[in-house]
Amino acid sequence: MIVFQNVGLKFGEVQILENLNFAVQKGEFICLLGPSGCGKSTILRLIGDLISGTSGTIQVAGSSPGLTWEKIAYVFQNPRLLPWKNALENAAFGLEMRFPKLSVTERRVLASEQLTKVGLANDMHKMPIVLSGGERQRVAIARALALKPEIILMDEPFSALDPNTRRILRLQLIELWKEIGNTIIFVTHDIDEALELGDRIFVLGKKPASVQNVIEPKALRPREIEIDEELRKIKVSLIHEFRKIVET
Repeated sequence: MIVFQNVGLKFGEVQILENLNFAVQKGEFICLLGPSGCGKSTILRLIGDLISGTSGTIQVAGSSPGLTWEKIAYVFQNPRLLPWKNALENAAFGLEMRFPKLSVTERRVLASEQLTKVGLANDMHKMPIVLSGGERQRVAIARALALKPEIILMDEPFSALDPNTRRILRLQLIELWKEIGNTIIFVTHDIDEALELGDRIFVLGKKPASVQNVIEPKALRPREIEIDEELRKIKVSLIHEFRKIVET
């Protein structure tokens, strides 16, 4: 579904990515794990054709990123809801922008289906200001899902939430992904989050970033790191690996 071959990216004199290689299969849940500032979010921008690499090649769904933007949806760290629209209108806003020929009724039906799936069936009329942080992020996820994308790019979507809410939304996201079967690229710098979510975890080094390691947890979901010995071992190994990355 996604292939990076020797991809490099340079801003001015700063090399952000160098010889970046990886491949993502259709329907995989991939976590990009690395220290802050290593280029994880930049990789999402390359996939979504928001920026272009300076070397190497990128393929998304068999084509160049510029030809596949309609197959992609984003979920950002900040939900980016419009304060003057209610939850239903916000969830339908992506459809309004991408498919302007859809009627208001059609957009609202599609959006309401996704809001129901994320547990907001009774909150569609609420304005963003009265929604909790977790509820606002659910609206953002519903907005992405309403587009029926083949690929969802998620840029640390739960990092601003409290630990309990993060755990609930991770479990909910896995259930949605199992049902729909999208390819998900999920950026995080949280080791526990990556271990709970990813089919595979691509560990990135410091700039200029490249894939340093690929971890493939075998534990069935939902994953409980505290009670799974193999996951605990992987976590300890990743902690040591991160220390080496940061200290070098």
